[in-house]
Amino acid sequence: MQRVYELLRRHPTWVDSFWAVVLLMGCAAWILIDQSVSLAVKIIAVPLSCALAAVVALRRRAPERMLVVAVAAGLAQLAFNVRTNPGDAAFLVIIYTCASNGARWSSRLALTAGLAAAPLSMLRWPPNDEYDTIWTTLLQTFFLTVIFALSWVVGDRLRTRRAYYAELEERATRLHREREAQSKAAVAAERARIARELHDVVAHNVSVMVVQADGAAYVLDATPDQAKQALATISATGRQALAEMRRLLGLLRAGDDAGGEYVPQPGVDQLADLIDQVRGAGLPVRFEVAGDARPLSSGVELTAYRIVQEALTNVRKHGGDGASASVLLGFGDAALDLLIEDDGRGARREQYAQGGQDGLGQGLIGMRERIGMIGGTLDAGPRPGGGFRISAVLPLKTGR
Repeated sequence: MQRVYELLRRHPTWVDSFWAVVLLMGCAAWILIDQSVSLAVKIIAVPLSCALAAVVALRRRAPERMLVVAVAAGLAQLAFNVRTNPGDAAFLVIIYTCASNGARWSSRLALTAGLAAAPLSMLRWPPNDEYDTIWTTLLQTFFLTVIFALSWVVGDRLRTRRAYYAELEERATRLHREREAQSKAAVAAERARIARELHDVVAHNVSVMVVQADGAAYVLDATPDQAKQALATISATGRQALAEMRRLLGLLRAGDDAGGEYVPQPGVDQLADLIDQVRGAGLPVRFEVAGDARPLSSGVELTAYRIVQEALTNVRKHGGDGASASVLLGFGDAALDLLIEDDGRGARREQYAQGGQDGLGQGLIGMRERIGMIGGTLDAGPRPGGGFRISAVLPLKTGR
């Protein structure tokens, strides 16, 4: 049964043609049986019945054209005195079809013709029964008009419901596309965040290891104890880098409900350890804290740490021999001020302005992205007397 239903849904014209044949048979029975109809009228009724049957058969393929055919057939009935007959049921069908599937002009025309059909029919063929009064005639006209109007209302409601479902489907499709775009943007943002974290971890620790390795090679023969100390620093720095790398990779692998334990993200409290590490690598650093320290949000804590870490890494990479640096951490009423300066030779302009090439200057790009995410500001550039200067302002968010 389901297969038959699907077959009929795929071929609706077959269904309409079946009902057109039924309608044509009803018209034929009327022509043959009704003795009150003259032969001339019966002859004219034959092509009109065929036209109305064609209206039913082709109503879904060409509703607007079939409406015109139906209106023409109705006018011909009035002109040639072909009284109402079973074929007139085609008018109800085409009114419904135009209201549900046809163009807007055809829907309006179908409603107008339907409302005019019953009054015109009553005027053309008034009742001859002696029991029919003006009130019964008006009542019949009213009910016939209501039937035509209901045919249009049902079709129009179907059109409205189809439009509503189409809008829902379109909205669902649009929301699906928006969710996909948001997911892709979230993935891209997360990848950028992880790339910044990896850059900060690798650039800082590897630069410390390179400096210590060069120093160990230089003093290996003259002062073995200093070489051992440098190698120990390389080993500790490498372990720290591996620990942070494992933390990042663990966050990537684990879900939100995972029960794993990870190394806490570094913050302002770890700046002293970072600066001691940098001093151990051979870069003199002066560290000062101004204002009253207070709890900060995790985003501000991590951003402040990474900015200082990247700035000191850049001093070792670009400052040259004999360079020194200073770090000033200032707690204000509404912002955390960071000032990192050095007296080295500084970086080339394209590295801090355009980001450089082959990864050079990407740390400053990462700083700007980090600070932009928390609504802060960054100013980086060469100092008037030589060296480089980085000034950052991070909005404070006091924890509770």
